[in-house]
Amino acid sequence: MLTEQPHRRLNPLTREWVLVSPHRTQRPWQGQIEKAVQPVPVTYDPNCYLCPGNPRAGGVRNPNYASTFVFDNDFAALKPDVKEFDHNVDNLLVAKSERGICRVVCFHPDHSLTVARMTVEQIEAVIVTWTEQYLDLGSKDWINSVQIFENRGEMMGASNPHPHCQIWSNQTLPNEHEKELASFRDYRAHHARCLLCEYLKCEQADTTRLICENDSFVALVPFWAVWPFEAMILPKRHFGSFDQMEPAERTGLADIMKRFTTRYDNLFETSFPYTMGFHQRPTDGQAHDEFHFHAHYYPPLLRSATVKKFMVGYEMLAGPQRDITPESAAERLRSLSERHFLESE
Repeated sequence: MLTEQPHRRLNPLTREWVLVSPHRTQRPWQGQIEKAVQPVPVTYDPNCYLCPGNPRAGGVRNPNYASTFVFDNDFAALKPDVKEFDHNVDNLLVAKSERGICRVVCFHPDHSLTVARMTVEQIEAVIVTWTEQYLDLGSKDWINSVQIFENRGEMMGASNPHPHCQIWSNQTLPNEHEKELASFRDYRAHHARCLLCEYLKCEQADTTRLICENDSFVALVPFWAVWPFEAMILPKRHFGSFDQMEPAERTGLADIMKRFTTRYDNLFETSFPYTMGFHQRPTDGQAHDEFHFHAHYYPPLLRSATVKKFMVGYEMLAGPQRDITPESAAERLRSLSERHFLESE
């Protein structure tokens, strides 16, 4: 029934539903399917504000870094020094001040690289930097959430192709974190177990939505996926944040990220766009043993390098919907080579 009939699937992390319409994949498609033109990669761009030695906004010049490089965002969405206020009119017009710190992490000095084309050792160096940033920002008594995320590609709003990500740390817990934390707490209260540990057992028993795995991590298309090739990375061992990761698990995360994103690129033979981010335990001083570290990948591409899914109509007014089942999406990703298509030429 899951592969033939319209149905709803529940996301237990957010407790929201997605409508799945597998029969709609049988309708004719009139759009053009084409490959994207691959630009000639350059290892250094004199006009890139993230390349080593180049100036950024306001005249600040980057050092000639050789590995990762971290700096406070020159156009930060959050500021550490904000005058506190609380605005409330009849509990309808409500606003509160919000403090925070925003940083940028350059993955590597080579302008041409992406995660899929970095080595496991290079990605592991980024994971070490993420861990350091999580600990540094989270140690501030007024920072309660550290969100690490990467927007990859122009289609996802990335203004610069240089390999990098952002870190936004908040005074309060953002919406998605708050929903997930509540779900983790409620599941443990009712079942005395971890929500994602139990979910992973279901996926390992089924295997139809698994993409790839190693000794420490699994990449899969979640049962409740909204985006056509949405995915999650889950650790096999229960822990809540980067700082609780064992050295072998850091290597395992780097390995699974490279293998998985290479499949993304190979799917339509393009530098696959996505938004990805890690969800980890809040930094409010509590243990949060119920929280299970994980990463979300939200890619927009639907049928080719240029055809993407839009949230319109019913999805904006009622709820998300998808035609391609998570099972068929996982099958396509699982069948792809782990050798990058640019390395095969």
